[in-house]
Amino acid sequence: MDRVVVITGVSSGLGKAFATALLQAGFKVVGTVRKQEAVEDFEQLKPGSAFARILDVTDTPERLSSVVGEVEQNVGPTYALINNAGYGHEGTLEESSLDELRQQFEVNVFGAVAMMKAVLPYMRARREGRILNVTSMGGLMTMPGLSCYHGSKFALEGISSSLAKEVRPLGIYVTAIEPGMFRTDWASRSMVRSARTIADYDAIFDPIREARKSRSGHQPGDPAKAGKAIAEFIIAPEPPLHLLLGSDAFDYVHKELEVLQSEFSTWKPLTRSTNFEQTA
Repeated sequence: MDRVVVITGVSSGLGKAFATALLQAGFKVVGTVRKQEAVEDFEQLKPGSAFARILDVTDTPERLSSVVGEVEQNVGPTYALINNAGYGHEGTLEESSLDELRQQFEVNVFGAVAMMKAVLPYMRARREGRILNVTSMGGLMTMPGLSCYHGSKFALEGISSSLAKEVRPLGIYVTAIEPGMFRTDWASRSMVRSARTIADYDAIFDPIREARKSRSGHQPGDPAKAGKAIAEFIIAPEPPLHLLLGSDAFDYVHKELEVLQSEFSTWKPLTRSTNFEQTA
């Protein structure tokens, strides 16, 4: 193997699980971390194959491009980018500030796009490459109290889909990876929660917030198995545009699709009533 995979956000959670499985499968992995003390921890996973780079995806595009260029020169050609860095924001839309929404998009969307723009010139020149954008089942379905998060993941889904059609003729595959609930700290330490201020939302939202907190550490998804799945998937000859990870992701998304199909069918006459009338 010995191919180089760049993964953003490898200090914990799915990012660390992806990196560990890929290292075990024989890849070289360049993982981005935000603190100096995390460098040694990551590189000790497999000395000579694990390379840490200090990087925040909200750094300037020039900074991201320079790091990718250095990796190309000193580690090797980037075979794949896994855009994993991101976080969850919980709060009703009315109680969440615009600054919180902007920061959610800054990390989950703009950071991912900046990384894609940094690797694409190299992949395009080689006519080969893989980009895996870790979105979420929440990029295809929604729950109350996660509107900022869902918005960012829906945005990344759309960007991934359009980009895939732009670069497939150039030998580059793009896939949106849509995990369900995995046993990581996403719903605990890694989640930003807006303060509650409006009593009208108490009945619908407070039970949801408490249920999410209590589920943390008990989610059905096994990060190690997700890592092994990605290590296998990343060399698939014809990867799909979407890959759901987790039985819950499969069930939630399919239920959402059924609701959408039912709504479209119910309102089909009105939908089709808006064209100009055909004249003889």
